[in-house]
Amino acid sequence: MTVIQEPPGREYRPAEPQLFEIVPGPRPHGLVKYLTSTDHKQIGINYMVTAFIGFLFAGLLAEGIRTQLIVPNNNFVTENVFNQLFTMHGTIMLFVFLGPFGFAGLGNYFVPLMIGAPDMAFPRFNALSYWIYLGGFILMSAGFLTNNGAANFGWFGYAPLTSAIHSPGPGADLWIVGIALTGFSGIFTAVNIISTIFTLRAPGMVMFRMPIFVWNQMVTMFLILLAFPVLTAAMALLWIDRHLNGRFYDQTHGGQPILWQNLFWFFGHPEVYILALPYFGVVTEVLATNSKKPVFGYKGMIGATLSIGALSMGVWAHHMYTTGAVLLPFFAALSLLIAVPTGIKFFNWIGTMWRGTITLNTAMLYSIGFLTMFLFGGITGVMLAQPVLDFQLHNTYFVVGHFHYVMFGGSTFAGFAAIYHWFPKITGRKLHEGWGKLSFAIMYIGFNLTFFPMHPLGLRGMPRRIETYNAHMGWNFLNLLSSVGAYVLAMGVLITVWNIFRSYRKGEIAGDNPWDGQTLEWACSSPPPDHNFESLPPIRSERPVWDANHPDQLTEVGHR
Repeated sequence: MTVIQEPPGREYRPAEPQLFEIVPGPRPHGLVKYLTSTDHKQIGINYMVTAFIGFLFAGLLAEGIRTQLIVPNNNFVTENVFNQLFTMHGTIMLFVFLGPFGFAGLGNYFVPLMIGAPDMAFPRFNALSYWIYLGGFILMSAGFLTNNGAANFGWFGYAPLTSAIHSPGPGADLWIVGIALTGFSGIFTAVNIISTIFTLRAPGMVMFRMPIFVWNQMVTMFLILLAFPVLTAAMALLWIDRHLNGRFYDQTHGGQPILWQNLFWFFGHPEVYILALPYFGVVTEVLATNSKKPVFGYKGMIGATLSIGALSMGVWAHHMYTTGAVLLPFFAALSLLIAVPTGIKFFNWIGTMWRGTITLNTAMLYSIGFLTMFLFGGITGVMLAQPVLDFQLHNTYFVVGHFHYVMFGGSTFAGFAAIYHWFPKITGRKLHEGWGKLSFAIMYIGFNLTFFPMHPLGLRGMPRRIETYNAHMGWNFLNLLSSVGAYVLAMGVLITVWNIFRSYRKGEIAGDNPWDGQTLEWACSSPPPDHNFESLPPIRSERPVWDANHPDQLTEVGHR
């Protein structure tokens, strides 16, 4: 054995630990932060800004549609261009704006804050999902730059209109790839948010103390995991049909065009609630905060959300009544049954406001507007769930009116409520209430002026997806009214856009909790720090911030 001896006059002393002061470097800003950040808040902002840009682009396409239909025998655009506008308007609104803004944008930003988590479970995976989503948006929109133009077969892509014979050119292929990419992004986001909810909740944040918004997000994510892979499979089969001679949807070679409808609508009806449930959660939080009350029937709301999620997977074929290939009584009964949990939510929303100390700020007005218009859309939905009525109304503008009352009057108005409610938390500044209320009034009037006339148009027999009509059909005045309403609606949207730009730069400083909010996102600074929280209040109920700020009014229902 070798023995190492110290030189004479030197004794061995263990090295003392070195203390290093870690000085954080400058944080990236601007474009660099946008490109490189894995912070869930920045990614949530990226989603929301991108989705809102998609909303404005799709709205511009809608203005082109309504301009074409403002008078009979119009030639503002050609039939082919009209079909492109129609297809891409619906596609971008559904796959780029409504879904990603709600479940990806709001979900990314607020789910970790509401459960007391420092970030998402998989931050880099989260960033990847955003860039895939952005790539899908760019690709599907790039069809307008090709020689044949964008996809022109409708946002639902019915076979055989999507075949290489009927829709040649790269526009249709870009549409397929763009939707597939947004679908993959949704699946990745769902895995991330579900993992975050189940593994990163703060101490005391048991499942039945989570805000309703988080419950709605969780159910939405499970629906995405069930529905989006079916859409991706349908797109893969369509790509094989177009480029590898697959013939899955080609009846002349043994395929079945109705297979596309089953696959698309098996995704498409859960998608309606994927687009709606996050906004149901928004409205629940806004109503409770601005009524200064806990959510009425908290567990009932959770049960209704779970019921909607379960039933939404079994009603897809009510979109296919007129095909003659579905069992009408079964799907009619399920379509009626799914209205029950939605009705429960309405009673609970009204109960939350009942005898509350209501503050009628802009977010509250948008939420009340959501209630009135989603209710009307739900009533017409119950009508269309009856096969005997659907046979008469299926291919008419009545369905267009119903759909927009649910998706725009419902989800989009709730999305604007979210903007006005959480803009102070994201930026530290309030949106101007006067301009906000003016925007709401103009949008509410413009929306009803646009879409209510579509119901009598449908009853008078005007089919959807037509680019013009004859003057003697009796549709002239109602179409004029609808198109004028679209211009008014656009003015209301632009006021909010201007309000956002103005307030971001010189809006009123909001403070950490300007609305006296109840849930954990109001426990951190505005905007939140990188790690979200300096400290957390005790979590004894589903509204811990209210309990901490109002100890004399602790909610008995929350102490479980």
